[in-house]
Amino acid sequence: MSIKKIRKQDALNYHMQGQPGKIEVVPTKALTSQLDLALAYSPGVAEPCKEIAANKEDVYKYTSKGNLVAVISNGTAVLGLGNIGPEASKPVMEGKGVLFKKFAGIDVFDIEINEEDPDEFIKIVKSLEPTFGGINLEDIKAPECFKIETELREKMNIPIMHDDQHGTAIISASALLNALEIIGKKIEEIKIVVNGAGAAAVSCTKLYIALGARSENIIMCDSKGVLNKKRAGLDAIKSQFITDRNINTLQEAMKGADVFVGLSVADAITPEDLNNMEKDPIVFALANPNPEINYDLAMKTRPDIIMATGRSDHPNQVNNVLGFPYIFRGALDVRATEINEEMKLAAVHAIAKLAKEPVPDMVVKAYGTDKIRFGREYLIPKPLDTRLITTISPAVAKAAMDSGIAKHPITDWSAYHNELQKRIGIDQKLMSRIIDRAKKNPKRVVFTEATHSKVLKAAQILKDEGIAKPILLGNKAEILQLIEEHQLDLQDCPIIFPRDENDKVLQYAEILYQKRQRKGLTYQDCLRLVRERNYFAAMMVEHGDADALVSGLTKDYPKTILPSLQIIGTADGVNRVAGMYIIMNKRGTFFFADTTVNLNPDAKELAEIIELTARGVKFFDMEPRIAMLSYSNFGSSKGVVPEKAREAVRLAKAKNPSLIVEGDIQANVALNTQIQQETFPFSALANEGANTLIFPNLSSGNIAYKLLMEIGGADAIGPILLGMKKPVHVLQLGSSIREIVNMAAIAVVDAQLHEQNDHL
Repeated sequence: MSIKKIRKQDALNYHMQGQPGKIEVVPTKALTSQLDLALAYSPGVAEPCKEIAANKEDVYKYTSKGNLVAVISNGTAVLGLGNIGPEASKPVMEGKGVLFKKFAGIDVFDIEINEEDPDEFIKIVKSLEPTFGGINLEDIKAPECFKIETELREKMNIPIMHDDQHGTAIISASALLNALEIIGKKIEEIKIVVNGAGAAAVSCTKLYIALGARSENIIMCDSKGVLNKKRAGLDAIKSQFITDRNINTLQEAMKGADVFVGLSVADAITPEDLNNMEKDPIVFALANPNPEINYDLAMKTRPDIIMATGRSDHPNQVNNVLGFPYIFRGALDVRATEINEEMKLAAVHAIAKLAKEPVPDMVVKAYGTDKIRFGREYLIPKPLDTRLITTISPAVAKAAMDSGIAKHPITDWSAYHNELQKRIGIDQKLMSRIIDRAKKNPKRVVFTEATHSKVLKAAQILKDEGIAKPILLGNKAEILQLIEEHQLDLQDCPIIFPRDENDKVLQYAEILYQKRQRKGLTYQDCLRLVRERNYFAAMMVEHGDADALVSGLTKDYPKTILPSLQIIGTADGVNRVAGMYIIMNKRGTFFFADTTVNLNPDAKELAEIIELTARGVKFFDMEPRIAMLSYSNFGSSKGVVPEKAREAVRLAKAKNPSLIVEGDIQANVALNTQIQQETFPFSALANEGANTLIFPNLSSGNIAYKLLMEIGGADAIGPILLGMKKPVHVLQLGSSIREIVNMAAIAVVDAQLHEQNDHL
């Protein structure tokens, strides 16, 4: 995804607001009673302590060591910031921990060490071995990083990897193998130029050699030119890559090269350099944020080029997140004593192979294109591909087993596949996919409450990230004052005050009058109403002056939705709208409906809600498994609620026999597959459980999602309005900035799909 601009204050606020930082420690066991506390600490904790004292390997059985990685740095080579010290490196290390958790379900403690002497640094890290299952070294300057990693690997018996070296090497090696396959060249025959002689460049070069590249065909350059025999004072690391060729400059090295790998600085090479390369040149310009040559310039210069960068706004992004979470996941799961060459090569081949497999629709949709297919612009998988963990981690684990360094081999690979999906919650990237889809074709979203600072700040994010094109409704002077007060940059966003739009008011009033003249509204009523922002915004969407509407931050739900129902109405074949929340917690992603609209629907109305919700769940690229909730299980109790639940299911299945829907059923039973398999094995939800819960009335649904949000530790997205003829989405009263952004992204994708006549 492309980030157009990061504002200093936005970044500072992100890290500062609420609880400072990005991580916290959360207990995994109950701590609600005196017994719980006695088991967790004294005296109960003595029992696992004695077991571990008798057998150190039991530390994996009784503690979190097996899923705990240390991200360790001394802050000597942070991002593009250089030696800024351990304290200043902490936000980066916390960020790395977040990525471990998000993509591989691995817990992390970040450790910043105030020590630049490599021998002392090694002693400190070595002493931490009893605590951690693995060590991720990060942002340590060269050449010290080579000594540190090498000695720690020799002295410790847990997986250790300096990701700055090996992450880029593994991902770029996968891209290189696939690029060579596309153009029909052999790795042992190609000439490679590596520009940059730091940690990543050295590791990339060594890995390419391990894959078959010949060292005599590789030329490495640093800021002073080619590493050759004329260069005096080269350290032991650079001396490994001295060439016998009589060349001195990068420009000379580029002549006749098949591959250029840049790990250096922006604009290091020119169009002339590209033209001096062989046919079908492979160029990996990986300097960030700006590559060694501008992507568009390179493509214009050599139409036959295959190019990768470190940027997300160009094809073939070499992104370390494709590697390190899954490599450590596989290493931890077999209790590997190290991350060896075989495991790195297994990761390389797994990543390369995955890029050649058909891409799932959910990934294609996430990137807003019709197809993603192996080729010049798709050498390696996308970061949001949920298959990465189930492809790379097993390959790494198997390589560890085959090379004899796995203490805990995997025997049931099918079960391991399922375990990997559960570890991260396979649906956790849902909003990431929606946002990426929105960015591919951003739409005009009108916000009715632009005189609120939250809406303006959300509009700034939407504009900067290219998610949507905000239209701001409200008093222009007031909005401009808020923009200035909060130092926002929204001059490109239209600001509309309905009371000043006389021509539009007259036009919209006439349209509204035609729609509502036989439903109690006079023309004067219509003139008055369209000056109100929710009516004006709904009319903008209806008339094609905006693509979607987002409102509800400051007004009650019924008052917000009424104008859109009167003006836009429901979709063809839909008799009512419904509200759906997406509820996300450690167990996964669930969909709740109806939580906002229908007070006490009867069986027929519930059947319609089931149908609308099923369509809504599929909108998010998930297969709905629906439970029609009640206080009864399959007729175990009598009453109005169980009876209408059963009838609703019957009607829904009669209309759509392929639906996976059960009811009447209690909420705990719907989610608990063990209970169903033991007591109700006939249930269509017995194998996987429900992911979509339909409530029998508004009060039960509303109470349930609010309780989960407040005391259940769940995150919620919504309410998402289902069944409208055009994209209208209503915020929860008092939504956060991020919730406004999420809702706007959903509205954009809904608008995209309306163009295809397939919508929420």
